[in-house]
Amino acid sequence: MDMNKPKFRLSEGITIIEARKEASSFLASHGVAEPEANAELLLRHVLELNNGAAYLLALRDPFPADRKEAWEEAIRRKAAGEPAQYIIGEQEFYGLTFRVTPDVLIPRPETELLVEAVVREADRLWPAGGNLPAGSGPLVADIGTGSGAIAAALASLRPSWRITASDISPGALAVAGANVQRLGLAVEFKQGNLLEPFAGMPLDIVVSNPPYIPADDIPHLQPEVRDYEPRGALDGGPDGLAPYRIMLAQLPLLPAPPCLIGFELGLGQAGEVAELLRRAGHWDRILTIPDLAGIDRHVLGVRTVQ
Repeated sequence: MDMNKPKFRLSEGITIIEARKEASSFLASHGVAEPEANAELLLRHVLELNNGAAYLLALRDPFPADRKEAWEEAIRRKAAGEPAQYIIGEQEFYGLTFRVTPDVLIPRPETELLVEAVVREADRLWPAGGNLPAGSGPLVADIGTGSGAIAAALASLRPSWRITASDISPGALAVAGANVQRLGLAVEFKQGNLLEPFAGMPLDIVVSNPPYIPADDIPHLQPEVRDYEPRGALDGGPDGLAPYRIMLAQLPLLPAPPCLIGFELGLGQAGEVAELLRRAGHWDRILTIPDLAGIDRHVLGVRTVQ
């Protein structure tokens, strides 16, 4: 056993619900946020009780001896700060289940709002977009795809769209490729830095959730993020805006700027990123989209299709 991991031992002869309570208290004592939710998530995974009714029915049963070691190890890892999603190896995004590893950022619920905003604005630009034959819709690029969550969600929502995605990390591309293959979706992947892999491609839509944390802020992030998620998916340069500037500077690689561009961004960055899009001068409308807490976390540039 790793001596740096907190020492957790399951008590003998207890029920599943008692094991959950015991683990929740242990996680709380080690400063884990939402200890009860984390304990339940890990318990469902270890006991393979993904069905809600089956899980509730099993709570009064004795904790199975053959799962004791896996349960203790999961709780030790969580108490040490590891994200539960990496421990169980998956995360849900837009109703789809994605495999996640430390090679990729864990998909967040607020990114679903970026997907919704892109689809909503695209449907105004291409009104028949939801009913076009497969492969005949707009050409879309998801920049810095990570787990492939944005690209896969768009491919699922709009099968007619031609979806491509890029990442600079070979490990991330391996995870994303496996995800879309398992989900049975059509996404083409390219390796490279931001827009570079798409040189010469007539992209209609560009969407990206790039690294946006200022480099000096990374040491102050929550340990779950700082110590476990890939730094390359977090570090946005000195002010967090480097990827946006680079992507806008790379637009001449394309035959024409995309009709629709959508970014996710960090707290307090909406005004600056919106101004970057305005200065670029390619879009008729610049929209800011709030997250679930009402904070502007997404910016879109929209140009009417000629």
